[in-house]
Amino acid sequence: DERPQRAVYLEAFGIDQVEVTNERYMAFVKSIGHRTPPNPYGTGTLQSIEGIEQLPVVQTTWYDAKAYCSWVKKRLPTEAEWEFACRAGASTSFSTGNVPFSLNRSAWYVNSIAQSDRHTESPRSVGQKDANEFGLYDMHGNVAEWCQDWYAADYYNRSPRLDPAGPNSGIAKVFRGGSWNHDNPFARSGNRFMMSPSNGIH
Repeated sequence: DERPQRAVYLEAFGIDQVEVTNERYMAFVKSIGHRTPPNPYGTGTLQSIEGIEQLPVVQTTWYDAKAYCSWVKKRLPTEAEWEFACRAGASTSFSTGNVPFSLNRSAWYVNSIAQSDRHTESPRSVGQKDANEFGLYDMHGNVAEWCQDWYAADYYNRSPRLDPAGPNSGIAKVFRGGSWNHDNPFARSGNRFMMSPSNGIH
């Protein structure tokens, strides 16, 4: 579903430097009374954030992510925008090159977490590894990120060259980036994931 490789052209856009933290997301939840996401660090919902404020929020559905973006007067990136931001000018498998372990300085994923630390099965605080050439953190690994687009396996065969925004409809939404519990091949810049927009990702 990553073929054919082709050039696309994007209008200028902005994107956050770091993933949305629990602290920022819970401010949104408390402001408008939005659904509280499940608590991956214990039981029940994510009510108390003491000690996990700077961890990226997880278990959010696409609808949750869209609502948060609206609250901060932004939007989810398109799949093409996300990949452009992740690649940061590189045409290699990763923004750091073609060698998977080149990611170690810039990404949290299974192989970059020390064996002695494997018991800590959770994301890491945002912005702790090196930024890419665009100054963006955690584009590979840590937690996966929702995109605006509906998913279609054959979309690259028919997408427009200017600002592709995904199919008009579908049953699954695109998410990108791999996560702390994925191996490094899943963190490739071009790797595509899809899931029902009603499911939470991590």
